[in-house]
Amino acid sequence: MRSFPAARPEAPVKCRCQRLTAAFNRFRNISRIMKVNSCTMLGASGDYADYQYLKQVLDQMVIDEELVGDGHNYSPKAVHSWLTRVMYNRRSKMNPLWNTVVLGGFYKGEGLNYGFLLQPLMRDVVENKSTLTQDEARQLIERCMKVLYYRDARSYNRYEIATVTEKGVEIEGPLSSETNWEIAHLISGFE
Repeated sequence: MRSFPAARPEAPVKCRCQRLTAAFNRFRNISRIMKVNSCTMLGASGDYADYQYLKQVLDQMVIDEELVGDGHNYSPKAVHSWLTRVMYNRRSKMNPLWNTVVLGGFYKGEGLNYGFLLQPLMRDVVENKSTLTQDEARQLIERCMKVLYYRDARSYNRYEIATVTEKGVEIEGPLSSETNWEIAHLISGFE
């Protein structure tokens, strides 16, 4: 996983709400974003069973930490560090977790975002503007989701957006992009 400093601490993260089974879009409205704790969220693509495994282990870690009762919880950096070790350990045992993970958080005034983003689609906006407001970041995410939906024939037009601020983690969705297929009949040669 690569690390990306968040341009603004309230930058949203998105995940699609679908699960493909043998290239069939069989299960829809499946959530792939989870609230780890009050300051951290995790989104994952890839194998859904591996995501469920990560979710189960993270949920148990948070419960164990809360049972200690010392008022502390895992920071986004701590969760990221744990995830990198788990992913590396599983790869080393030739039993990898087949997921791409995005981790976002806000801890002690610092916004964090770890993972792979829609870099080519976002590069123009981020290079021209060093910081984005929450509304600008959301519009960019929605634009990216629309482009990805148009590109992928198997995709499903539902997604969730998670926003992490100093107030906590907020997960919205499922949401849909407004699409326009009026020019689809003009495209030929790809049958």
